[in-house]
Amino acid sequence: MNAPVTTSMPRALPAEHRRRLMDVAREVAFPQGARLFEEGGRADRFWIIRTGTVDLDTRVPGRRAAVIDSLGHNELLGWSWLFAPHVWHLGAQAATPLRAYEFDATVVRALCQADPEFGLSVAQWVGDVLAHRLRTARTRLLDLYAPYGSGGLR
Repeated sequence: MNAPVTTSMPRALPAEHRRRLMDVAREVAFPQGARLFEEGGRADRFWIIRTGTVDLDTRVPGRRAAVIDSLGHNELLGWSWLFAPHVWHLGAQAATPLRAYEFDATVVRALCQADPEFGLSVAQWVGDVLAHRLRTARTRLLDLYAPYGSGGLR
């Protein structure tokens, strides 16, 4: 697509690697309520959100899916594409109309394999995103359960 390098690209990637990644991006739009992927489905693409919000959810037996996080502007949507077996760990639904850059995972993995320096940058970027989201989830869980779950002082 040869999209311009904008603030929509993660700053964690060096400028040359951002350009290379954006060379294979395509702009997409989804209406509010659109399902982008389902938990357990094949993770064959990922997105960088330009505008709008996406809810990440997980299946709950006997109930509707529970929203566990929301993503917005400049955030990476999807990391399962990078790690075998390339299966989504969560589901995703557009909470608002959504515009994003979409990337074909097979193409990006091939670029990573062909250029180990590029591949390391992409892996570090995705790893940093995952680490941040795990820290955020831990904080949310502590906020919800720490006063009650420890069995200690009340």
